[in-house]
Amino acid sequence: MGRILGIDFGERRFGLAISDESRSLASPLAVYERTDPERDLKFLSDLVSQYQITEIVVGLPLNMDGSLGEKAQQVLEFKKLLEGHLKLPVHTFDERLTTAEAERVLLQADLSRKKRKAKRDALAAVLILQGYLQKVT
Repeated sequence: MGRILGIDFGERRFGLAISDESRSLASPLAVYERTDPERDLKFLSDLVSQYQITEIVVGLPLNMDGSLGEKAQQVLEFKKLLEGHLKLPVHTFDERLTTAEAERVLLQADLSRKKRKAKRDALAAVLILQGYLQKVT
């Protein structure tokens, strides 16, 4: 079946999560500091090979009314870029409030601001991927 990579798309960073092989559990993988599109795609391509990823899900930041804003348009452009480069199915998943939920979880864990910042994007990717896994299985 293959693993699924979850991506929390950000302007400066990608939060990354990966499913287990049974596609029932999402785990944090990394936070990647973006550089330029070519290097970003190379990094993601290497992850696909290393972890035998067969699908990708990217968080789609819809507006609270469900409409597409500027950030959501950027994600849809990124989705097309990934599909063309990686030749894998790339899905989107409504990520409204996942960053806020990640922050709430990290606050409850009583982490310092610096530690929360380092973990927030990966945890947001976990929440996106886990939500997707629950929806499709």
